[in-house]
Amino acid sequence: MSQTNFFVQCLDCGNTEPFRVNQTACSHCGSNWREVHYDLPKVKEIFERSLPERPFNLWRYRELLPITEYLPYLSMGEGGTPLIHANNLGMMLGCPTLFIKDERQGPTNSFKDRQAAVAIAAMKEASVTEAVLASTGNVAIAYSAYAARAGIKLWAFLTSLVPLEKMREVAIYGTKVIKVTGTYDEAKRLAAEFARQRQLHLERGACSIPSVESMKTLAFEIAEQLTYSLPPILNTQSISTTKWKAPDWYVQSVSGGIGPLGVLKGFTELYQMGLIDRIPSIACIQAEGCSPMVKAWKANKAVADPILNPQTHITTLSTGDPGRTYTLLRERIIELGGGAFESVSDEETFRTIHILAKLEGLSTESAAAVAFAGAIKLFRQGIIKPNEIVVINCTGHTMPVENLVLGDGWATDISVSRTEIETKPQEGLYGALSNLTPEKVRKIVIIDDIEDARRLLRRILQSQGDFIIREAESGSEGIQLIKEDPPDVIILDLMMPELDGFAVLNQLQEYPNLASIPVIVVTAKELTKEETLLLKGRVKALMHKGKFMSDDLADEILEAIH
Repeated sequence: MSQTNFFVQCLDCGNTEPFRVNQTACSHCGSNWREVHYDLPKVKEIFERSLPERPFNLWRYRELLPITEYLPYLSMGEGGTPLIHANNLGMMLGCPTLFIKDERQGPTNSFKDRQAAVAIAAMKEASVTEAVLASTGNVAIAYSAYAARAGIKLWAFLTSLVPLEKMREVAIYGTKVIKVTGTYDEAKRLAAEFARQRQLHLERGACSIPSVESMKTLAFEIAEQLTYSLPPILNTQSISTTKWKAPDWYVQSVSGGIGPLGVLKGFTELYQMGLIDRIPSIACIQAEGCSPMVKAWKANKAVADPILNPQTHITTLSTGDPGRTYTLLRERIIELGGGAFESVSDEETFRTIHILAKLEGLSTESAAAVAFAGAIKLFRQGIIKPNEIVVINCTGHTMPVENLVLGDGWATDISVSRTEIETKPQEGLYGALSNLTPEKVRKIVIIDDIEDARRLLRRILQSQGDFIIREAESGSEGIQLIKEDPPDVIILDLMMPELDGFAVLNQLQEYPNLASIPVIVVTAKELTKEETLLLKGRVKALMHKGKFMSDDLADEILEAIH
């Protein structure tokens, strides 16, 4: 049983009353917009006493969820997802404190598992036996799994743009799938009318108290995990203290906005309990082809104009009309921690999927990659600073990888006939394998005294083509490698002890056979006017660490080679 009391308060008239799952509006004024409040001093006492003994999952924080009784048999291990240090991506962006909240590792591989776990638990507590929802995919999958465990019949209204693989996954749980040829907003209207006619429980998104409250657990986990994940020099809080650590920025892709709305409430409650010392800025990222919130934010509007015909392949983020959710988000972001709304194109998103997979080993769905593409954009704009602590929500996994992401030519076919296998298997196989290697493999030398920087550059090059790569950790070692076997391209850092990059360039000029090798300078150094003039005409390209994308470097190398 819950050890704390909670109640709901109307956001329009201020009326307070007990929370009931089946009561969808304020009993005083009829408003659908209400918010739950808890006895925070009592919750803090319980947390300090009980959290050390509890497992690290969503229900660890059950006193801040609108559930009277925790039902362990409904749980599938939701919450407690890893907070991963994005070392390679952070290095590329010049941000050493970049973290990824890996929500792919939930029971159905998306952050919507949190929402489904709490919402279905609330329905079960209220004896709901049949429910209706509209979804662009992930919500329906998560709710279907949890509804199956709870014995609740579920109707899911999905737009025809939802990938067939996701529709099949919804159906395998026993959910009744209704495919709507129309937009997501039209699917929501049909679902609401269906629920009204049959008097069934309707999942109402941001108006659903359990759904919003579930997203707070992301904030709780991040604040706890950051306390132990930051390097000691950046974490001034003693591990023995009860205080946790909030990031400077929380970044998430957004469709309807329920995620950041709940996360912001979670950080606010932690701040009110004195467990964190600030509320982070919130960055909401939308797909460019369906970005009503971004357009409203940039136009300084309190109400978003609906997008009637979304133009994006990222169907999971195709909420054209965010309604009052945007208005609440905007008000609270301005009032509390500040933040930003930004949009990215489908092309930027697909490019970022490749970057995440090749640099961090994370395969993400396009909706999750939108957040990363947006974060990269905010770094480039100077809105997020390199010295800030940033957490990006990796909201879901791509399974299978979408065709639009890979495009053509992502695999090489090898055809070995039965005759070849039977009569001369080695020759036939080796002949096919020889086609995998280009006629001339280009040679590259990387000269950088920082091991992590060399590793990142090597990984970028390996992900972009077939190269023979040699590394040197000092200028003198680099000169020796170049003399022994002149490469096609040199990637050179300027800031090295003893023989720096400028000295390396000077020595190369002394050897006619080496002076013409293209040099690409990749450096963290802010060059003076005089230093820039020294490089003029002597290097093929100048790139600053933290200010280029992986394929920008590959483009420069290929241009230098050709």
